[in-house]
Amino acid sequence: MSKSDRLFRVMHLFRCLPAPVTAARMAEELGVSERTLYRDIESLRVAGARIEGEAGLGYTLSEDIALPPQTLSQLEIEALVLGLSEVQHRGDPALAQAARDALAKITATLPEDKQRHIHHAVGLVHRYQTPAVPSVDMSDLREACWQERAIQITYRDRARVMSDRVIWPLAIVYLDHELMLLASCQLRRAFRQFIVSSITGFTLLDESFRPHRVRLLRNYIAELKTRHVIAPAGDLPRL
Repeated sequence: MSKSDRLFRVMHLFRCLPAPVTAARMAEELGVSERTLYRDIESLRVAGARIEGEAGLGYTLSEDIALPPQTLSQLEIEALVLGLSEVQHRGDPALAQAARDALAKITATLPEDKQRHIHHAVGLVHRYQTPAVPSVDMSDLREACWQERAIQITYRDRARVMSDRVIWPLAIVYLDHELMLLASCQLRRAFRQFIVSSITGFTLLDESFRPHRVRLLRNYIAELKTRHVIAPAGDLPRL
């Protein structure tokens, strides 16, 4: 790992780990020696980061040079904490970790009194039921949506009939207990909805549908609104 990459990760650990954080803890996370961590902390201080503390007692990042200051109202902070807490509960491991990282970065940009509001937010998230576990790698599925690339899936419908389809993935919808994929099915030449946990096979294809995603998704959402429903695991009529 280069020094610049390591310094970036040290800053990230300062944002994420409970303060004060010891050099030993960060050295363990990064796989380097404590001596290296002490040098990195001094380098960050020279660059302008306000890092309080000392060896043996732990360190606290009191001013983050890497992120611009943010001004949020207390209600905006509550909304932010509530929303990201929901993502941590509902998201797959990668998405949940991204929510934790985002909250840590935002917290680091706030004044000390606003940081206390985040740590002691009034709104809390709790769900008695655990969301269904996706049967595919959600990182791959998100990547297919971002890159606007076709995928081939093996799907088990409500009648438990299996079929293979090539689809254009448009959006992932978080329902109460399931994840639903909105897509353009190339077999049916129509919009379709697929429960993600019923996808038993998944292959990313070279075929690209860029730049059609935005237009297709806009048309799909308009079609759904005329029906006032997103039907679980159901197929919409051909458009």
